[in-house]
Amino acid sequence: MTISGKLRIPASLCVKCRGGKLLCGLSYCPISVKLMAKKLMETHSPGRSLNGSSPPSVFVGRYGYPKINIYPSSPPFHGDTSRLERSSEWLNMGMEEFLSMRLSLLRGSTPVEVTQAADPGRLFQEIQLMAISGRPVEVDMELEKPIGGGDVVLDEHSSPMGPSSPLKRLSIDYRSPDLHVEKAYSDTDLKAADAMKYLYSNGIQVDRISSIISIGALGEKKKRRAVPTRWAITASDKSISDSLVREIRDYQQISSFEVYVRPTYGNLFMGILTPSNWIYEWGESWFPGSTWNQWGDHAEIELDYEGYNFRKDYPDIGGCYYSTRLAVAEKFKSMKRRGGAITWREIYPGFNLPVGVWHVRENMRALFSSEPVKFGTLQECIRYLSDFTQVPVENWVKKSYVYPTLTTNNLDRFLEMKS
Repeated sequence: MTISGKLRIPASLCVKCRGGKLLCGLSYCPISVKLMAKKLMETHSPGRSLNGSSPPSVFVGRYGYPKINIYPSSPPFHGDTSRLERSSEWLNMGMEEFLSMRLSLLRGSTPVEVTQAADPGRLFQEIQLMAISGRPVEVDMELEKPIGGGDVVLDEHSSPMGPSSPLKRLSIDYRSPDLHVEKAYSDTDLKAADAMKYLYSNGIQVDRISSIISIGALGEKKKRRAVPTRWAITASDKSISDSLVREIRDYQQISSFEVYVRPTYGNLFMGILTPSNWIYEWGESWFPGSTWNQWGDHAEIELDYEGYNFRKDYPDIGGCYYSTRLAVAEKFKSMKRRGGAITWREIYPGFNLPVGVWHVRENMRALFSSEPVKFGTLQECIRYLSDFTQVPVENWVKKSYVYPTLTTNNLDRFLEMKS
């Protein structure tokens, strides 16, 4: 099984480490993960028949759009497998445990036209019913050939998933969805954006909403479309955070600057909430030896932003922009206050495996659940962060959009003077 590209780790280092010390600098042991995945395949070898309890899980590919592949997925074992799709529980897992868990999701593939979601045939409808189920679903897949070990999903947007094989037959033991999911699925006059807002406001987790939208199970009947998983994740984060930001813009603003810091293995997450109207930026600094800076010689900073009226185009920085924006909006919503936000992330050498935007969303949620340090000025916030950043903080400030806007430009537009 190929977990990543070619790794040139000296054998002498592996012998000293034995998977326990991560002396190679990676955030996981590729040998241990490979052995765990191999053991899983040997113990639960599905052959041409895959039986198990799907969390439920469905992956929708993007290659060949609008002709794509849809992958109903399941581990080759039975029981309560719901945590395999519950990203809120993954932060406390070690990387090896997380990868082993997610790579156990084996996939059957079937080609579809995205427009078929509006009028699905029997197989497509079975997959839709599987995706909206409120509990793990017993599935029985007949495959055209035994699942191999090659085409695992490792993506900056989607969570890791195991290999696949063309699907010949699928049968499921259907489980009724939650009342609110059933209502949104059955309401063929409800627009997709309104359906996502409805589900979120009724306690349905955003990662589940993205799964339901990806399979084309929401929206007006004639407009329903299957949506590649990576697009559906970003669409859900964006649509829900749009709604939240529009709501919080009418709240009373916070009274001081609040700084949040969250060091995690291979990462540093930072947030500053500002007493202002809505203004937002997300920045990432990738160090040499991290996922997207494998061969550089210095840390690369990328940053995108928006003002009061949002962005008009898709941010170059990718889907983490909206997963973080959702965490920020949720924080202001919980406070019943409004403001702006500076959010930055440093990614250090060894963190070089794409695991999906859930990692950023859940870390930022955890960041904003911690106690902040409060300051009267933005300059004080920056000085405080300088004790944590490995990138010189002045480099962050040079890239920032929010910092100069709130300190030198258009101050009256964004800050409200206290009476």
